[in-house]
Amino acid sequence: MKSLEWIATLAAPQGELANVQRNGRESLLGIGFPSRKLEHWRLTDFKRLENLLELPISKGIKDSSSIRNKSWAEKASHGTRIVLDPQQNYESIELPPGLRKLNSEELKQHLSNNFGHLSISQNWPLAINQAITNQLLALRVEGQELAKLELVMPAEKNSLTPTRVIILMEENAKLQLLQVALGAENSAHSHLLEIHLGKDSELNHGFVALGGGNASCLAQISVKQQASSNYSLTTIQHGWSLSRLEPEIIQVEGQGQTTLRGLQISTKKQQLATHSRVRFEGPEGCLNQLQKAAAIENSHSIFNGVIQVPQIAQKTNASQLSRNLLFSNQARIDTKPELEIVADDVRCAHGATISHLQEDELFYLRSRGIASNQARSLLLQGYCQEILEALPMEANRWDILNTLLESVQ
Repeated sequence: MKSLEWIATLAAPQGELANVQRNGRESLLGIGFPSRKLEHWRLTDFKRLENLLELPISKGIKDSSSIRNKSWAEKASHGTRIVLDPQQNYESIELPPGLRKLNSEELKQHLSNNFGHLSISQNWPLAINQAITNQLLALRVEGQELAKLELVMPAEKNSLTPTRVIILMEENAKLQLLQVALGAENSAHSHLLEIHLGKDSELNHGFVALGGGNASCLAQISVKQQASSNYSLTTIQHGWSLSRLEPEIIQVEGQGQTTLRGLQISTKKQQLATHSRVRFEGPEGCLNQLQKAAAIENSHSIFNGVIQVPQIAQKTNASQLSRNLLFSNQARIDTKPELEIVADDVRCAHGATISHLQEDELFYLRSRGIASNQARSLLLQGYCQEILEALPMEANRWDILNTLLESVQ
């Protein structure tokens, strides 16, 4: 089913996001369905993408505890947990000091500005989200005390579950944000997160996407950073039949610090993709990006990372490294770091490596009585640890490492 036929199946736009839904649907008509003629789509498994449009739109999470076979992590003793539901009214949620919901006028103003750089003219996943989302969670972070927030995002079985979150951080605000996206069986998730970091604000952000079965996940993270802000994003993708994560960070004045760390562990016939873009629109901005992937069995891992440094972004300091590990001769990894530099006074570097498990390392472990699977698991653990350690502390409750290690058992 292609975009036009899919739109015809949707309910009429309604609620405070009605205009957003109309804009999303109009954009889909102009964009059409993605094709391999587009560079950033040419490696995608389009059959799985089409299957996503065969699913009905979720009418609400009926049994969130059964999304995964394992039980959910216990709620953190400090901090706030919110379970995102496409039909939930967030008016009644309780928030700790330092966090508050946007009022109607603030939300209206934000939506009318379309977040500045949120252009959906050629962004199919973003248009999908806007076409179907009729509820959103919009928060403002205030004060200088560290706030902690956990967003759990289950995907309803046999449904396409859309969620959208807006977070506006005031000057000097601090936030630890952990998002956990869960999917299983024949479920799909469409998620959009918009973040604005005010001057001198700090955000440590973890996005953990754990799927299962034939589940799919399309996630957009769109960030604007003001001067002297510090944004750290750590992403984990595992278990999805099809997953496409698209972080976009814009330093609107330069002089910001951005740190991106990503990890994809793919197995069976899964396809996991990360398409990142970082743009500097002012001088003296910094970026440190490390993307890792381990491909097992017949799986496929994709990374495309774009760094844009226009003339105005003098004295930018940006580095990007893609490190990849093949566990199987049948697995596939495609990695494409990109630098688009116009400014002439910059320090920018990128690199990519793809390698197999080192036989001497496996031999060393086996020679000490460690079984082959356990040896592979130990090597994978060491490979993952560098990324996992950067997640907000609350992530430890989700037993993420053991979930990843199950891939090589």
